[in-house]
Amino acid sequence: MSKFVILLGGPLTVNSRLLGQVGGARAVAADGGIRHAAMLGLEPEIWVGDFDSSDDGLARRYAAVPRLEYPAEKSLTDGELAIRIALERGASEIVMAGALGGERADHAWAHVVQALALAAGGQRVFLTSGEEEGYPLLPGRISLDLPKASLFSVLGLDRLEGLSILNARYPLEGFELPFGSSRTISNVAEGKVTFDLRAGRALVLARPHDFTGV
Repeated sequence: MSKFVILLGGPLTVNSRLLGQVGGARAVAADGGIRHAAMLGLEPEIWVGDFDSSDDGLARRYAAVPRLEYPAEKSLTDGELAIRIALERGASEIVMAGALGGERADHAWAHVVQALALAAGGQRVFLTSGEEEGYPLLPGRISLDLPKASLFSVLGLDRLEGLSILNARYPLEGFELPFGSSRTISNVAEGKVTFDLRAGRALVLARPHDFTGV
C-alpha cells in the first residue's frame, strides 16, 4: 500500500497527531503547498501547478524537486492535478494536507467534493488542516479513532438515511437527517466513533484537539 500526502495551499498546523498520520508517506506538492513539506519531514517527489503562489525562496529551496508546470489558464486546479499524479503512481491512501480553510473558500469546498468523489471510487482519503480533519461518509461503515471528549460534526450533503453514530455523547441509531439540518453538529467522541449510513453523502468534520464540549 502507498500512502500519498497531497501538499495543498491552505493553512496547516503541525502536531504529533498529524506527523503520525503522514509518517513514511510519499508526497506530491501542489504549487504553494510545498511550503508545508519541511515541517512534515517530507520530500515531494514531484511539484505540480502553475506556480502563481510559489515565491523565489521556495523555488530555490526545492530546486531539486522535479516540476510539472501548467499554464494559469487550465481546466483543473493544482490540487486536482496533484491528486491525479498520486493516483497514477499507485496511491492507495491519500492525505489532503492543507485542504481546509484558507483565503479561498472555493478551493476548500473543491477539496471536500474531490475527497467525496475519491471515496465513492473506493479510495481511502481524508482532509486535514492539523486542527480539523474531514472524512467522507458514504453508505457503509467507518470508524474514526478520535481522542476521548474531542468534538466532531456530521455535515450532511444530501438527505441522510439510516445514520447511526456509536460511542459518542449523543448517539443515533437509524436516524433520518433532513438535508440542511444542523442536528448532527457538535457531538463529542467517547473514543473510537463508528458511523453507519444507509443512503446519502456527508462529511465527518473532527476537531481532535478541541475539548470545549467537555
